Amino acid sequence: MHASQIRGLPPGRLTAIQAIIAALALALAMALGMPAAAQQSSNHIATELVAEGPAAPGETVELAIAMTPEAGWHGYWINPGDAGYGMELDWTLPEGWSAGEPEYPVPQTLLISGLMNHVYEGPYAVLVPVNVPQDAVPGASVPVTIDAQWLACTDEICVPERGMLAATVNVGSAGDTDPRFDRWRAALAPMLDQQGSFETADGKLAIAIPLPASFGVDAPHLFLANDGVIDYAAGQTFRRVGDMLVAELDLRRGNVETPESVSGILKLDDAGGGISFSARPGAVPAGGEILEAASGPGMAPLWTLLLAALAGGLLLNIMPCVFPILSLKALSLAKAGESEAEARREGLAYTAGVVLACLALGALMLALRAAGNEIGWAFQLQEPGVVVALLLLAAAITANLAGLFELPTMAITSDGKPAGAFATGLLAAFVATPCTGPFMAAAMGAALLLPAAQALLLFAALGLGIALPFLALGFIPPLRRMLPRPGGWMNTFRKVMAVPMGLTALALLWLAWRLGGDIYVLVAAIAAAGLLAALWAAGRRQSSGKRALPAFALIAAPFAVFALVALPFAKSDAVSQSESVLAAQPFSEQALAAARGEGKPVFVWFTADWCLTCKVNEGVAIEREATREAFEKAGVVALRGDWTRRDADITRFLTAQGAAGVPLYLWYPAGGEAQQLPQVLTPDSLVSLASGS
Repeated sequence: MHASQIRGLPPGRLTAIQAIIAALALALAMALGMPAAAQQSSNHIATELVAEGPAAPGETVELAIAMTPEAGWHGYWINPGDAGYGMELDWTLPEGWSAGEPEYPVPQTLLISGLMNHVYEGPYAVLVPVNVPQDAVPGASVPVTIDAQWLACTDEICVPERGMLAATVNVGSAGDTDPRFDRWRAALAPMLDQQGSFETADGKLAIAIPLPASFGVDAPHLFLANDGVIDYAAGQTFRRVGDMLVAELDLRRGNVETPESVSGILKLDDAGGGISFSARPGAVPAGGEILEAASGPGMAPLWTLLLAALAGGLLLNIMPCVFPILSLKALSLAKAGESEAEARREGLAYTAGVVLACLALGALMLALRAAGNEIGWAFQLQEPGVVVALLLLAAAITANLAGLFELPTMAITSDGKPAGAFATGLLAAFVATPCTGPFMAAAMGAALLLPAAQALLLFAALGLGIALPFLALGFIPPLRRMLPRPGGWMNTFRKVMAVPMGLTALALLWLAWRLGGDIYVLVAAIAAAGLLAALWAAGRRQSSGKRALPAFALIAAPFAVFALVALPFAKSDAVSQSESVLAAQPFSEQALAAARGEGKPVFVWFTADWCLTCKVNEGVAIEREATREAFEKAGVVALRGDWTRRDADITRFLTAQGAAGVPLYLWYPAGGEAQQLPQVLTPDSLVSLASGS
């Protein structure tokens, strides 16, 4: 019988079957007249009970159950995982003697056909402390016996085994000790002297284990002693938060009970090092540095994530704030035109600027998360000050495209210097990366879980995707020849491109209002107007051949000082929430749990005012009368998570779902598990779900 066959039975039946098989095996052995020693020697795991040495009255002696599997066979830890069962011990001790809890060495993982087992594939020993009573007679030799049952398995078959183990303990203080105990004790996982904490949320068990930051951790794996709580085969994520090591594990599907305490062994490395721990319910710190990321079913292979990041970056080029910059650089390249070497330098410089900007933004996000900040992708747009800076930048680019002033690195008359292309790449990436769209979601969500090196590789792939069109123009002459020939029409095209950039500036002005309130947006608008006035004055002096910088500084300086002083005091924390056709409740995990507890379907969506994809989906599929009617008919509860401003609770929930940002749409059927919907919704997406609920 295979281990998976045994494990697949209900727990009660499993115990009964084990007992029946073991009893039949023992009865058969007795019927054939075989002594206990011969029956034991036929086991595939040889066992021996050994006392460390003599024990004085009132003290403790260590006994070892030494297990030696045959080649190709293995035994099991106390919690065997998805298959098998642990060792059962029935002690026979003199009156007054007592045995403590068995101490196990660090087990190994064995994955067979998707089932995760916790096993020992080589010789090992289970140590058990035995208490000697105070009235024990010195000089006496006391027999100790154990009726032990265990399961021995290969990758193909499993055999229940049994043995009567015996040892003699000498009472007294003199005598030799067994030297093997030093080796066996070194293989144990010592218990931490501090208790950890754990919490469960959204299908995850998070355990904070007090482990000093100086303690080296390589290839960790957590073996949970509590049976039936977690999905053993799922990937495990480990974060370092100061002197805490946080393990995040998937709860077993259908498990709704939270244990009163958890315990187990944390494997620290592949050399067999580990520690034992226990934890009680309590707060688990967020953030930190990812040491090991889950690679279970929820996360795609790295190469597919890299392709998704590349494709997501490529799509960002059609955003209204990026397309004008890309178009003008392409036309500038066409005008600079005939030199192949120059075109390649331009393409490489632009690519370097884009990739560097994406890497810098990604590294900053990872560093802030490691410091304990609950942030995600596009976190900069949750800061009103950053939005005002982007507003001023968009206003300046709009003025440049409209011809109010000339900036060598942005103007269409640029001679195509690589330094200008590099700066343009930095700018293009900075204005493009706040967006999250199709393909990007999985890649950016994985970047929050992967080790830093792999996460930065995803950010670099995103940057390469943004730079790819311009890089292709630099290296593929037929593409450049497809561009229109330079001419007077280019100035008109440049002014046309000022329109989408101007709309971007207006959108940022609206976002500043949503983040900071009425007075805040008024101050931001005055600062933008002052900047435009200064740029107009500078442009007038440029057209007459005079120095433009003094005029620009003279006009811009008082507006800059005004903005720097007024903006911090103008921000309002009370910003009204937008109305919803669905009469949605604000999202919280408590609200979600309450809605699901009522047995109703639940629709949860996460949005932000700065998310273009979110707003399009809301107009197309969510904020519609047809959706409202379908939801009312089906009794659907709608919850909306507004991530326009920073919200640690929403960020944690997004991260748990493998999402780095918004939009995120979840559908919970009545009594069912969450279904993550596509990031691009169709008009009938939600109506169909509600009708089928």
